[in-house]
Amino acid sequence: MVSMTKFIVVAGGVMSGVGKGVTTASIARILMGYGYKVTAIKIDPYINYDAGTLRPTEHGEVWVTDDGGEIDQDLGTYERFLDVDIPKKNNITTGQVYGTIIEKERKGKYLGQTVQFIPHVPDEIKRRLKEASKNHDIAIIEIGGTIGDYENIPFLFAMKSMEREMGKDNVTYVLITYLPIPSHIEEMKTKPTQQAIRLLGETGIIPDFIICRAKRALDKVRKQKIETYANIPSTHVISEPDIETVYSIPLDLEKEKLGLKILEELKLKPKKALNLDEWKRLVSRIENPKKSVKIAIVGKYVDIGDYNLTDSYVSINQSLLHAGAALNVGVDIHWVDAKSFENSKEKINELKDYDGIVVPGGFGASGVEGKIKAINFSRMRNKPYLGLCYGLQLAIIEYARNACKMETANTTENGKTKFPVIDILPTQKELMEKSDYGGTMRLGAYAAVLKEKSKVWELYKETGRLKEDMEKLEKLKKDKNQAFRLGILGKNKNIVLERHRHRYEVNPEFVSELEKKGLVFSGYHLREDNTKLMEYIELPKHKFFVGTQAHPEFKSRLGNPSPLFYGFVKACGK
Repeated sequence: MVSMTKFIVVAGGVMSGVGKGVTTASIARILMGYGYKVTAIKIDPYINYDAGTLRPTEHGEVWVTDDGGEIDQDLGTYERFLDVDIPKKNNITTGQVYGTIIEKERKGKYLGQTVQFIPHVPDEIKRRLKEASKNHDIAIIEIGGTIGDYENIPFLFAMKSMEREMGKDNVTYVLITYLPIPSHIEEMKTKPTQQAIRLLGETGIIPDFIICRAKRALDKVRKQKIETYANIPSTHVISEPDIETVYSIPLDLEKEKLGLKILEELKLKPKKALNLDEWKRLVSRIENPKKSVKIAIVGKYVDIGDYNLTDSYVSINQSLLHAGAALNVGVDIHWVDAKSFENSKEKINELKDYDGIVVPGGFGASGVEGKIKAINFSRMRNKPYLGLCYGLQLAIIEYARNACKMETANTTENGKTKFPVIDILPTQKELMEKSDYGGTMRLGAYAAVLKEKSKVWELYKETGRLKEDMEKLEKLKKDKNQAFRLGILGKNKNIVLERHRHRYEVNPEFVSELEKKGLVFSGYHLREDNTKLMEYIELPKHKFFVGTQAHPEFKSRLGNPSPLFYGFVKACGK
């Protein structure tokens, strides 16, 4: 452990969406490979307290942490690259900063001081950064938005203040910019990058490294232009052209020895030799798999204006990719609009062209009947099916209607029904009546007892997650704050931990009737009041028909895939 945590600040110029998240994660992965204990922190300059109430089509997927945080999807990228669990305190928003300051002021904690932007806002930002980086050698801070945004100013000011307090050897700045190639002239332009450097300079910050995103690699002429304008060595101007998979970014950055250059800037030496051989092997499998499978993700189309954004379900895409890399199988993902099955009887037959079907999580009644038709198609045609959260609930509705003669079975989320096989818990009903939406769902990691010899149990055992989660459980038992998530589990040895984000549950009143007709509930969470909440379903005679109330996509990493996605892709490949 170094005597003081050192900080790498990553900011973006020119436009949003330049790949700050994956670049931050890649730098962290490289430095971890050199033997340092590294964490990553995301700053979001919006006034929302967290991402829980943000629209996924505008802001991307809401990422859920083990400790129940609803946060920015970039933290998901960090976890997937680093294979570590990152807590919710590693996501800092303007809303949190001002919320804390106002709360302290109301309680008289400032002892009569006039509370002002300077010093109180930067001080609260620095306090949060130090808390999130505690017990780490290096913390990488990604500042959301783009240089020049008004919202960024408090955070950049705080970074400069931290540099003054700690000394320049302990803070390094990385600017990620985009170099456009306008189609009418087919020439890479550096002017937007020059403007980003100038705007960053207005905050008193000169970047130590500039990472240049573009469709093509940076040439010498443009590299020299940027070097001259930024007044930094050309060896610190790094080219990061478009690539086939984001997982090759650490490999590309290391070709320019970025990790060693950053360590040198921070006055650090490698603790061990970097070995990315296993990473290279997995990337090679993603780029050149032995065979491939075609997967249909049946959901609501994720559209904003004239564009479709698959960022709303980025973790599902990545989890399928991780499973494919582990099995040396390419995964060809297709987004299928569930509503199209409601308007045409013949349309459903198009699903026969796919090797497997996924129904992801979601809310509301839009496209529900189309999803249920897709689930029925999968069940009746023995086609591999994976249901996630809402995908489990709709699978139960489909089974109740068509296998248990409960023809009007439904979820109470979509209105009254004679057979409410999915219902809201009384505690959640109270919150909804008060319009208390933020951070009130069943959120974060919850323990589930698995049914021995079930398909789900076998998958968790085969992938090593059963052992891994049991070890984690022992540590969590010592933490009183986590106790409510674990439930009363006794001495059971078949316990796994997955993350949740939902309000509605399988109605316990219908479980035995569904079981009598052949549906297996292969895992449950036991609450402190002894209520069993169903977590997994499966059909034993089916090729692969599994649903989970959890979101296993939040625990899948390259080199350590989610057991359910692993089993699903494996079944699709047979």
